[in-house]
Amino acid sequence: MVSAKPTVVPLPFWVRGDTNAFFGFGVNVLVNVLTLTGLCIGVVKLPEGEVFGTILPALGIALVAGNIYYTYLARRLARRENRADVTALPYGPSVPHMFIVIFVIMLPIYLRTQDPVRAWEAGLAWAFIIGVIVLIGAFVGPYIRRYAPRAALLGTLAGISITFISMNPAGQMWRMAWIALPVFALLLIGLLTDVKLPFNFPIGLAALLVGTAIGWAGGAMSVPDVTAAARDIAVAVPSFKLDLLFTGLSDMAPLLATAIPLGVYNFTEGMTNVESAATAGDNYNLRSVLLADGAGAVIGAALGSPFPPAVYVGHPGWKAAGGRSGYSMATGVVIAVLCFLGMFGLLAAIFPTAAIVPILLYIGLLIGAQAFQATPRAHAAAVVAALVPNIAAWATGQIDNALAAAGTSAAAVGDGALNGAGVVYDGLLVLGQGAILAGLVLGAVVVFVIDKRFVRAAIFAGSGAVLSFVGLIHGERIEWNANGQVALGYLFVAVLCGVFALGRPTPREPEPGEADLDESPAVAAPDAGQEAATPQAAAVRG
Repeated sequence: MVSAKPTVVPLPFWVRGDTNAFFGFGVNVLVNVLTLTGLCIGVVKLPEGEVFGTILPALGIALVAGNIYYTYLARRLARRENRADVTALPYGPSVPHMFIVIFVIMLPIYLRTQDPVRAWEAGLAWAFIIGVIVLIGAFVGPYIRRYAPRAALLGTLAGISITFISMNPAGQMWRMAWIALPVFALLLIGLLTDVKLPFNFPIGLAALLVGTAIGWAGGAMSVPDVTAAARDIAVAVPSFKLDLLFTGLSDMAPLLATAIPLGVYNFTEGMTNVESAATAGDNYNLRSVLLADGAGAVIGAALGSPFPPAVYVGHPGWKAAGGRSGYSMATGVVIAVLCFLGMFGLLAAIFPTAAIVPILLYIGLLIGAQAFQATPRAHAAAVVAALVPNIAAWATGQIDNALAAAGTSAAAVGDGALNGAGVVYDGLLVLGQGAILAGLVLGAVVVFVIDKRFVRAAIFAGSGAVLSFVGLIHGERIEWNANGQVALGYLFVAVLCGVFALGRPTPREPEPGEADLDESPAVAAPDAGQEAATPQAAAVRG
């Protein structure tokens, strides 16, 4: 008897859910490109011709290449596992790095020299160094992912999502709540329930159109602004800017203090995003992902973009929206075309920001929820521990920006005055340095203490001591003995855990069903062709 060949699942390039995911993710990337455009022109005072003629086209090349590559990875995974529900990883300009390269790298140089090109050169060198570190991380990250507990990985990712991805958009939403809240409600109804719009109209597009209509009807937008922006449209073709890059690299020593920890941040964030995708049912090869991220940053810097691209937070959200492989490639191509045509000034004049940013808050909700839903209930405290350093980093950034707006700084005000006002700035600053890596260490220590696996807890605490000593976490710069006191504290934790390990305690017994949740590389997905009962379930189960 001849056994029947297994049925090959059809793998279309576009499904109905890709439309929803495309409008959601496309709007997400659109917001970020609009933001970095405004930062270049308004903060560093780069000429609009350089921003629209060089930086955005360079970014466009990186985005279209990266998203096509991630579409290829998704289809390869789908063919290997013979299922049609694989969702491509989202890819775009890294949001935290947008603000860091502008305010930490480029702005100080511009203020000191009044030369925006000098600032741009430093930004390109910094982005190039970030890319090289991520390429190195591609060979280290898989080992970290193998041994780090899921609660630590997803907890620190939730920390990024709740703070750096969600809080600023939330503030922008409530500044014009009459536009943003109806948009947010539509997204929640369309993406977190099984309610569909008539004729299956894409919820992301519907939300954007409703918000835009409310904004124009309420007088928030201006026709003259649109007319002026339309006159600035021009086609730009990217070209290599190696002269600017090499000039920036000639004075790279001051850049290493932020580039090294943020390069580590990049590959750690990429690692946590891959873990998030695995939790949702799509188990990607981490090394392939990190190599693409590193290459994107290096190529982008060579073409003139100081904004390193990266795998985004939010894969479970686009999976819940029904996205598969097509939405990623479509986003990369469309955003690249808009970059080449210089359309971002016009788009900023047409669409109210308050109609765009609610999608970022939605992603923050989903990733924060996933950190608790896809980890054992006993590890909830570890998830919170992994959140805390990112909250501290966000808080100190807000304090710094507020003081800078007042024409002063935390150093000028003094720790005594800040502490007297109930602002524990010095402690928050130390806690938030290297937040991604610090959250991973803290979360892992708490997980292994809860599980009474004290040897593993001691190893991670010892790692925290080493990382603190050289300044990769809890230090303002990379140097020897960057923060000896914190390193000593972690060392004491390692010793304590070692002492308790000598008693050979019985490890905590997993609750029913917990082993599959925490140990497997991906949560079981429904059979190909089956629909999850609700999008929330799809986000968790894949």
